[in-house]
Amino acid sequence: MAAAAGEEEEEAARESAARPAAGPALWRLPEELLLLICSYLDMRALGRLAQVCRWLRRFTSCDLLWRRIARASLNSGFTRLGTDLMTSVPVKERVKVSQNWRLGRCREGILLKWRCSQMPWMQLEDDSLYISQANFILAYQFRPDGASLNRRPLGVFAGHDEDVCHFVLANSHIVSAGGDGKIGIHKIHSTFTVKYSAHEQEVNCVDCKGGIIVSGSRDRTAKVWPLASGRLGQCLHTIQTEDRVWSIAISPVLSSFVTGTACCGHFSPLRIWDLNSGQLMTHLGSDFPPGAGVLDVMYESPFTLLSCGYDTYVRYWDLRTSVRKCVMEWEEPHDSTLYCLQTDGNHLLATGSSYYGVVRLWDRRQRACLHAFPLTSTPLSSPVYCLRLTTKHLYAALSYNLHVLDFQNP
Repeated sequence: MAAAAGEEEEEAARESAARPAAGPALWRLPEELLLLICSYLDMRALGRLAQVCRWLRRFTSCDLLWRRIARASLNSGFTRLGTDLMTSVPVKERVKVSQNWRLGRCREGILLKWRCSQMPWMQLEDDSLYISQANFILAYQFRPDGASLNRRPLGVFAGHDEDVCHFVLANSHIVSAGGDGKIGIHKIHSTFTVKYSAHEQEVNCVDCKGGIIVSGSRDRTAKVWPLASGRLGQCLHTIQTEDRVWSIAISPVLSSFVTGTACCGHFSPLRIWDLNSGQLMTHLGSDFPPGAGVLDVMYESPFTLLSCGYDTYVRYWDLRTSVRKCVMEWEEPHDSTLYCLQTDGNHLLATGSSYYGVVRLWDRRQRACLHAFPLTSTPLSSPVYCLRLTTKHLYAALSYNLHVLDFQNP
């Protein structure tokens, strides 16, 4: 104890000695006033101030000073409402990596390869990656750098007779949708697996929140199911969508869900349904051309959602303003179908295109694309079937490879 106290006193003495003793020095001011003054500085000015002395370097590394800058940066771990999703990582370090996202500085790598062409889907959870290959779902653990995987899978989840089309992670379960028309329920940390017939044709999409599963199929129906162990396979609602369902998502407040369909009829491909009754609540948009199917849709909040698909646009909808017209849209510059999208919950938008494995990064405050990364060459052209991102890495699943873009160590 005495030794520890002695070390603390020595550290305090070193900090005190780092401050010059004479002159109208800035560091003589109370720290609260210094924080207020420094809060008006931009990123470049804070960096220069940190070069003055060791004490100012420590002082200017305070999370409070960098929070405002981080909220305006790309993929820094802050949501649009200011919630910090990564409190364990210093904000200054996240802002540094954010500049690599803004400038498109990254190192490309391949995490996994497979011999046969696949249509993989993936999810991230903590330090694990789950990816579908044919009729299996494999779980891998990331190495500490996040840019490589342990080659031996943590687990293999089987049960479907045909390819896995889609899956989500919920309540320590994997809920999967298969080309065999079945839904599979797998407990992540045990061997428990159940599958049941859900649709007459392949189940293209599935989502699960709050103990409720919703599924969409090529058979032109969407269905609602309970996740409770004693009621698995008991359909709560069957909704006749009159069109093939390509994408589906449950609202964060569990009151409704949205379906994205093929747009082969005379109605909008985006429709919102009541989760409790299965009744149609509203449809989004009014000017979709025929065939403008929605391949991916995601809620950002109970009132806002993003969609993309065959008409080459990403659309941002705010249900509080209008359901007839989106509030913002971004067009794929090469007129390619957009298979998937991901956001950081704030300013960054990532999309996956149908040709040459092109991943695009967008700043949602601008119309034009920031950067494009073609991940395949001409002979191996592939869509980007699924995207996932962290504050340091972007993962893209293509027909033959799982790619990573490392923005931490470009």
